[in-house]
Order: sequence, then structure tokens, then C-alpha cells
Amino acid sequence: MGPLMGIFNHKGQSYTYRGDAQMKGPGALASNPMVTHEEWQNIIDYYTATAPEELPRQDRAEEIDPELPLFEILEPKLNYRNSHTTFLKIREDRRAPLVISDATTLKTYFLNNQLAPIDSLTTIGPLTNIDFMGQSEALACNVGILMPNNQAHGTALRMMRKPDRWEIDSISVFSGLHRPLQISQTELNDDGKPDYLVCEFGYMRGGLSWMENQGRGRYEKRVLSTLPGARIAYPLDYNEDGQMDILAMFAQGVEGIFLYLNNGNGSFTEKRLLEFPSVYGSSYFELADFNKDGLLDIIYTSGDNADYTTILKPYHGVYIYLNKGKDKFEQSFFYPIHGCYKAMARDFDKDGDLDLATIAHYADFASQPEEGFVYLENKGDLQFDPMSSPKLEVGRWITMDAGDMDGDGWTDIVLGNFVQPSEFSNPEIDWAEAPPVLVLKNKGNP
Repeated sequence: MGPLMGIFNHKGQSYTYRGDAQMKGPGALASNPMVTHEEWQNIIDYYTATAPEELPRQDRAEEIDPELPLFEILEPKLNYRNSHTTFLKIREDRRAPLVISDATTLKTYFLNNQLAPIDSLTTIGPLTNIDFMGQSEALACNVGILMPNNQAHGTALRMMRKPDRWEIDSISVFSGLHRPLQISQTELNDDGKPDYLVCEFGYMRGGLSWMENQGRGRYEKRVLSTLPGARIAYPLDYNEDGQMDILAMFAQGVEGIFLYLNNGNGSFTEKRLLEFPSVYGSSYFELADFNKDGLLDIIYTSGDNADYTTILKPYHGVYIYLNKGKDKFEQSFFYPIHGCYKAMARDFDKDGDLDLATIAHYADFASQPEEGFVYLENKGDLQFDPMSSPKLEVGRWITMDAGDMDGDGWTDIVLGNFVQPSEFSNPEIDWAEAPPVLVLKNKGNP
């Protein structure tokens, strides 16, 4: 807050961050103080006086069962220390159904059904998303610099599959992106040419935009929002008018889920569907019909705890917002999980309702390490039984995907490990020794 108002040092404390005080232009830090140091101290005193001494504890009515009867936990035949798994994907590809990208090795690995690597490619920067377009082409999202920064080093890179291997083009499709986390192909203007939807998380700069395909390898950037923190976006025909709309989540300062209605002429109208306090640490959302009323509900997680208040927060967890129609969503379920980072809704046990698989990158590892992965089995009427396994406490999971890896008709789960110091770690666990991923093979109903 200080640098935004031109206060970079106060009473011996420096507020600057990695040279960002020199950043100029839109979304930049203030060049000159907007308040006096006395006024700034008054602001500090106000928040200090009104803030609670401590936050309430989590209120979890039911303990997490330490067994996962539906899943068998498997390690891949790929291991190295200090894994930083930034992307993983289960694909309908019997040759290589699992894809892993790692920021430590700067490699993307392709694993077969035996979880052994059969191919890999190297990139200049970490990949945070790969949008596979069929079996032989993909677009890779290169974040540039993974840690918070205001540089525009992110790029979109084309991947091509040759007969026996994948290759990546050294020339970017487009570049100059602020820490992009997702780039996905879509069609937004009905001209028959594929466009791309881009989420730039950034730091103080970022935004949501789409790259309009001009043909002959040229793209025009169309900005939907300049807010930093665009994390994930879904193109869909939300209002069923034949035009592709967008649902997106922002998670940096301004936190919420936004709807962009396609006006049919290349322009969009923004509407905020859900807003969250800026301390929530919004981490993920997806859409699913939980109550079978034909309307898409929102599954949302809060738990990003890497900012300035790295304390355990009782409002971190997984939420379900039921769609009430007319762009209204109502919170109907909350399960507390410290540092919850992602939740995926699937009918894992094939009983006709949606269960939830969750990960927590900022869990209370010292006291409740079982929070790192929680499987919530749906018992009906938004009642869930929580389960986990001590075997999953070896890693610090930041990425997750679900899909049928082995073609047996049951939905499996893959967890990606990201080694990072934690305020709440268990000294007996060495995350650096953990495999880059663990596979939860769905055994079917036991």
C-alpha cells in the first residue's frame, strides 16, 4: 500500500520490492508521496487499532478420515530433488496420458501408462499451462519469471508433435505478457479463425485479454480488463445467445469472479458475479451443476497465503455457490481447509452426484498435514465425508488434475509437488525428496 501512495521508506522500514519503485506508467507506483509521513502513520495506527489480536480457529465439524478406500497411491518412474511442478495434465492419449512441467528442470515430461517418461522438451521459462489442440498441436503458456515481478517476459509458444517426439517452436506466437498463467484457444468473433484468451496474473500489472487472430500469424490484443491477478478463465455461451462469453477469476487486490458478455461485435460487457475481500487469497474456480437444476454452479477455493499475512485463516477452504438464475449465486457450502489451492468436482465413485478433490498448498502442515489433500465424498444435499491419507503428506501440492489415465472408465487424480518453505511446515517431512507427482489411481467402488 505504501509504494502505491509514494511511500517507499517509513521509520527505517523499506517498502520497495525488487526495483519496482522505478516502474512508471499505468498501474505503476506513485512517483511522489500522496500523503505525508504523519498521515501515513495515522493510517498504520488505524489498522493496528482496529485489527483483531488473532483470527478465530477453523470450525470443522467432522475430522478427516485417514483412509482413501477408492484410490491407490502410485509414484511415477521419474524423480529428482526440489521439484517445482507448475503444470500437469491428464490427456486422452494412450501413448502418453500424463504431462508434467517443472520450473526446476525447465522441462516438460510425457509419461506413459506405467508412469515412466517417454519424451521431454526444454523451455526457456516455466510453463504454467498447455492448451492441447488435438493430438499433434498445442500452445504453451510460458510465465517468463515465476516469482512476483512487473516484467513482461511471458510468451505463447507453439508445440508440435512429430512421429516420435514433441518439439517446441523457439519463435513465440505472441509475447510481452505479464506473468501469464493461462492461454487457451477459443473463437470470440465468429470469423472462423481461432483466437486466444489470455490471463496475465502479473504483479502490479496484469489483466485479462484476448488475442484476435488477424491471419498470417498476426494477433491484435483486445484488453478486457487491466486488473492484475487474472488467474483462470472459461469461454462459454453463458446466456445461450450463440456468442461465446467469458467467466474469469481475478485474485490480486481486487478478488472476484467476473462475467464478460459478448456483444457480438468484438466487444464485451463486464459484470461482477462474486466479490471477495482482498485478503481471501482466491486460488481457483470451476463450474458444475451440483443440484441438477440445469444451471452451472461455482466451485471456488480461497487459500493463496504467500502475501504479507502468512497466518492461518479460518475462511480458507472450498465453497459452493449455487446458481439462482439471473446472474445470482448464493453460498450454499463451505468446508474449511487452510491454504486451499484447488478443488475439482467429479463423480469419482459413480454414484450419480459430484464429489470434490481438493489440495492445499498452504495447509497447516505442522498440526493438520492431512489438509494437503482432502477428498470430499458427496452424501447428498451438500453433505460430504472428508477423507485423506498419510501417504499424501510427503509433498506440498500446488497443481492437480483429474481424468481417466488408464482407460478403465474411472476418474483418477494427479497431484503436483512444489517445494517451497512454509510458515507451518513439519520438520519431519522433507518435501525436496518427494516425487514431482503422485497418482491417485481410482480402483472403482471397493
